[in-house]
Amino acid sequence: MGLTGTSLAIDAGNSKTDVALVGADGSVLGTARGGGFQPPLVGAARAVDVLAPLVDAALAQAGLGGAGPVDRLSAFLANADLSAEETVLTEEITGRGWARSVGIRNDTFALLRAGLPDSGEPVGVAVVCGAGINCAGVGHDGATARFPSIGRISGDWGGGSFLADEALWHAARAEDGRGEATELARAVPAHFGLSTMLELIEALHLHAIPERRRHELAPLLFAVADSGDPVARAVVARQAEEIALMATVALRRLDLLTEPTPVVLGGSVLAARHPLLHDRVLRLLSEHAPKAVPHVVTAPPVLGAALDTLDRRAADEAAYARLRGVWDQGPSGAGPRDVS
Repeated sequence: MGLTGTSLAIDAGNSKTDVALVGADGSVLGTARGGGFQPPLVGAARAVDVLAPLVDAALAQAGLGGAGPVDRLSAFLANADLSAEETVLTEEITGRGWARSVGIRNDTFALLRAGLPDSGEPVGVAVVCGAGINCAGVGHDGATARFPSIGRISGDWGGGSFLADEALWHAARAEDGRGEATELARAVPAHFGLSTMLELIEALHLHAIPERRRHELAPLLFAVADSGDPVARAVVARQAEEIALMATVALRRLDLLTEPTPVVLGGSVLAARHPLLHDRVLRLLSEHAPKAVPHVVTAPPVLGAALDTLDRRAADEAAYARLRGVWDQGPSGAGPRDVS
């Protein structure tokens, strides 16, 4: 068996990367998972180096190692936020010779594609709130709406890492008297087996507690908010406002506010469906974008990348159904479950 008719689907996020080898009939022939994709930290070439063993593993799983290039590679990449970054990454990946045709987009578009039907014009908006936050939309005739989503310098607020830092900030200020009293001042250090924020600040600063453990504080923030703590609840409310605002602005820029339009919600923070966050997002969307049809997608975003490979070859309905079945997403042509 050769590689004719096969495609590589790649979803490379900040914390993990998924690669799938997809057949023309929608079958998944091989998969591989690896670490995060962070070209801003290591450069484009070294970031793409992370993809190489995953591509090899997916091909080897299918018994196709060394068989030559696949027909198509669709890669949806974190940190491909600017057109200049997309250009550099496209050149780097094309140069590896993995595929005859290469397409690169920001990874938010993978979530959007996973949440849209497999037939008809692909119109909708996606907001991802996981480690970070981003939004992208596609309107009629292929118009797009995007945000740089580079961090505070591009006006961003939120995401799991940001929320963890907010929990630390409020807890520290509550303990030393600069801020409002909050249960976070007790709960945050207690999560790490410590008694005070001062102890935790020292442990984090001197790396006695690994930096990677800070992400554990986002779920803790939601737990404290659920207990009724006003400071934690205010942070969660602000996160909901940012999610709804990004979606509404994207819909406005695409002239989609006056027609029913899917708003796909995903990423670890949104996929958890915390009632305080989820319900507020839905309420704000109903107020500011009443035609929006929100959906939560929990399938891995590599599904969107894999669907994109079928789009490029005008696959039949059975191929889409087969592919979605791998990730238990239901029949072809059916949109994701409405959770509003």
